[in-house]
Amino acid sequence: MKPVTPSIAVNAVTARRARPALRGLREHLERTGILLVLAVLITVFATREPAFLNIDNLFSILQAVSIVALLGIGVTITLAAGGFDLSVGSVAASAQMAASYVLIVWHGSALAAVAACVALGVAAGLFNGLLITRLRVPDQLATLGTLFLLAGLQLIPTGGRSLATGTVLPDGTEATGVFPAAFLALGRLRLFEVVPLPVLILAALTVLACIAMETTRWGRVIYAIGGNETAARLAGAPTARYRIAAYVASGAIASLGGVLIAARVGRGDASAGHSLLLDGVAAALVGYAVWGAKRPNVFGTVVGAVFVGVLLNGLTMLNAPYYMQDFIKGVLLVLALAFTFSVGRRADSRT
Repeated sequence: MKPVTPSIAVNAVTARRARPALRGLREHLERTGILLVLAVLITVFATREPAFLNIDNLFSILQAVSIVALLGIGVTITLAAGGFDLSVGSVAASAQMAASYVLIVWHGSALAAVAACVALGVAAGLFNGLLITRLRVPDQLATLGTLFLLAGLQLIPTGGRSLATGTVLPDGTEATGVFPAAFLALGRLRLFEVVPLPVLILAALTVLACIAMETTRWGRVIYAIGGNETAARLAGAPTARYRIAAYVASGAIASLGGVLIAARVGRGDASAGHSLLLDGVAAALVGYAVWGAKRPNVFGTVVGAVFVGVLLNGLTMLNAPYYMQDFIKGVLLVLALAFTFSVGRRADSRT
């Protein structure tokens, strides 16, 4: 056996000492990768357009992403349960049409409109859950069917038209109702003339959802079902009821997003919700990479929604062509996720 020279021994010791530091750096990058990219985006946009950091613009971003974040939270809950709710965009769009119909055609109150929206969301979630648990329809197919069902159903009462005061309905009657100020305040009110009410609603729901998913038995069972449904069933958990509850929660939260859409635009927009599904799903998937979670989580979803909102707002302020914005958004999302997960995989392979 050849003797080990002092220089080789010193290099080996140095390499061993460097490995923990390198591993720690990789773990830190894995946990903060998306946040670092978000910080870089904010810095670039603020440098190119100083008005980006204006307080009104920042709250405008949060107001714009509040609906996407709500839908993303619903998707996150179903992902945690091992499913995937593709119907959240249609639920939100149908809810805002339902609210408009209650107010404009039936002359209902703001409370009645909100109640109708929530009832619609709960019914849609229950329908999805029963299809999946009782009829054994795969999650994606069941919720995709509900997506098309609601997308068509919302157009029937108005003949495919948007709904506002003065709209002529298919039976020849004219809608004469109005959106009451109490309902419009849900989407337009700013507390202290600065903070939009939808942002506060999102913040409250985020806290409640984080507590429910991370600290309660309900949340632990949901994650257990998503990890291994058979094992959770053998452990005594009523998995079917929990999965139904996950879809009901998703539908109810999505319908709340529909309420905010209707309150913000002040009419029933037949084209609303077309892009909400993709943005909500993007936010939920980005959440996997936030803080190294590698699983669906509510806080990460909200960060993902903010990431998308900051990107789109910054591109708009820089006058980027609208037909390039989705492409740029996709490229940055793919690069950020690839960076985060590739770093994490290298760290895991070296442990």
